[in-house]
Amino acid sequence: MNQPKKCMGCGVTLQDENILLEGYTTSMENDICARCFKMKNYGQYQVITKSNDEFIEILKDINNTKDLVLYIIDLLNIDKDITEMRKYIDNKTILVLNKRDVLPKSINNNKLIEYFKDTGFECEDIIVVSPNKNYNIDTLMARIKKYKTSRNVYVVGNTNVGKSTLINKLIKNYSENDNELTISPLPSTTLNQISIKLSDDLTLIDTPGLVDHGNIVNYVEPDFLKKINPKKEIKPKTYQVKTNQSLIIEDLVRVDYTEGGRNSFTIYASNELKINRLLNGAKHDDLKDLCKKTIEVGYYEDLVITGLGFIRITEKATVDVYTRKEVDVYTRKSVI
Repeated sequence: MNQPKKCMGCGVTLQDENILLEGYTTSMENDICARCFKMKNYGQYQVITKSNDEFIEILKDINNTKDLVLYIIDLLNIDKDITEMRKYIDNKTILVLNKRDVLPKSINNNKLIEYFKDTGFECEDIIVVSPNKNYNIDTLMARIKKYKTSRNVYVVGNTNVGKSTLINKLIKNYSENDNELTISPLPSTTLNQISIKLSDDLTLIDTPGLVDHGNIVNYVEPDFLKKINPKKEIKPKTYQVKTNQSLIIEDLVRVDYTEGGRNSFTIYASNELKINRLLNGAKHDDLKDLCKKTIEVGYYEDLVITGLGFIRITEKATVDVYTRKEVDVYTRKSVI
């Protein structure tokens, strides 16, 4: 019995019968679906919402294999609780800290690694990489060969952490395979598992990302995602703020400094995002129609706006954050 043909871009089962359903292609001789074709060739993005239940079942199946897992983390948008993945898999795991190129060069890699060691996440190794700069990719491949338990290695992580981009770099560097996974700023670009044979003894298996429903990228227009997702090294913007002053990021987030002395707020987010400071925020109602969340920030903690980036605050502070009610806003120990 023939296996159903899968899209080489996103992993969905191809079909040529219903243009409205996932996996539609104009011809079953094609290797990618119409959605992937439009994204790759025209930058036309089509949002598809996937259930996390499917992803969780994939993780459980991975757990049954005991194969090596690469758990990919976006360094700008670190998962709120990286240990949650251990609810579903206890496989040997390499923690891959991705998109190093978007953080300032001055940040020490060893400090980043120590931060993740302090989370208590048990893994075989932690490595910092940047596919765009080809940084540490050879080292990653050496670690994969060292720790893999079979020819199969699974790649997991949240949506938009750069799994497919990393795999494409590994394909280019170490394989004669000319397939390429579809990449885009959209959540849930990869819709199903995709197996990519790099060599006779190594096959990478890309998986759909776990959707973080608190991530701001789920609630903006597709074209705006290009502004949120940085393409080059972030230039942090530091503001000396006093009580009752405010910072506004585009029309997405407003941060009112409501209690504390003179303080320093450093914003780590895409350079493309416009930031305004209101010297007397109490007199302005900009974005106050959004949901208000009052947050207590401790010494040297980050204020995280999930999917947008974070604000490093040096002193204790009370802030009112206005954004969509679905967007997760919280504090953590400063990463930097």
